Amino acid sequence: MAISLVTGGAGFIGSHLSRYLIQRGDSVIVIDDLSGGQLENVPKEAIFRKGSITDHAFVDAVFDEYQFDYIYHLAAYAAEGLSHFIRRFNYTNNLIGSVNLINASVRSNAKCFVFTSSIAVYGENELPHTENQHPMPKDPYGIAKYAVELDLKNAHDLFGLNAIVFRPHNVYGPYQNIGDKYRNVVGIFMNQCLKNEQLTIFGDGSQTRAFTYVEDIVPTLADSVLKVTNFNQTFNLGSEEIASVSSLAQLVTKEMNTASTVQFLESRKEALHAYSDHTKLKHHFGEIPSTSLKNGLQKMSNWVKKHGAMKSSTFEHIEITKKLPDSWK
Repeated sequence: MAISLVTGGAGFIGSHLSRYLIQRGDSVIVIDDLSGGQLENVPKEAIFRKGSITDHAFVDAVFDEYQFDYIYHLAAYAAEGLSHFIRRFNYTNNLIGSVNLINASVRSNAKCFVFTSSIAVYGENELPHTENQHPMPKDPYGIAKYAVELDLKNAHDLFGLNAIVFRPHNVYGPYQNIGDKYRNVVGIFMNQCLKNEQLTIFGDGSQTRAFTYVEDIVPTLADSVLKVTNFNQTFNLGSEEIASVSSLAQLVTKEMNTASTVQFLESRKEALHAYSDHTKLKHHFGEIPSTSLKNGLQKMSNWVKKHGAMKSSTFEHIEITKKLPDSWK
């Protein structure tokens, strides 16, 4: 039986991954500081340790307690747009926290470190994004993710730590924190529908993304470690169905059975279009599941309606207020 660590396992993707690993037969240890996740998301069969990956003493203690075969690192504060205004917080949580895990993985001779990077590393590269492009991130979040990718390469070259890097994009589905107004546009829209509010869009809504249903990617993330030919590779991971943010808003209002209107806000600094090529992924893994956006939104809306609206809290650690969007103040 493999012993697997899931960071961020009380969060969205992490909780789905933890359940899958348990069904696979792994012994799963979850660490999470519950800053964005919920304890109720953690499978009852998993062992839970509350703490932050930014606390290297906590990380080291967990690694001393368990001899992990695989580390699945999903813990992050994934707010691309907000990352411009929380630079220190962003790099502490998304870079330094990751380094604490890499250090511990090297010292414990872990078999493989699976890292969920982001499509944000590409910036405004030529479309569709391919893994051989030179990353040019446009925001501190993407910079942090790419820095971790580079550090993992260095850790492999010097210490032999095997790693697999995935660059997922715009993942949505059940267990998502729809109360976070800074990230995950699908959840934001659904929460606004439940509260009978206007759906807010930065810019004119022509931005395009490939929105990805969470259950389509979890098996690939989990089972990637089972083939050594995947080690020390980087993969794009996600849907090939491209949609504009405006069309997404229309689909969400339909699935939520509301007549909510759209409020267009001042545009923010972001890539206008972002979607990826998955040729390399298919070569290594074959065809992965592909839930249509319509069906995925229906599944998520069913879950959202059962759980109800969530309160949208304001981030309390803003470091720079210059050019901060009014809706985030």
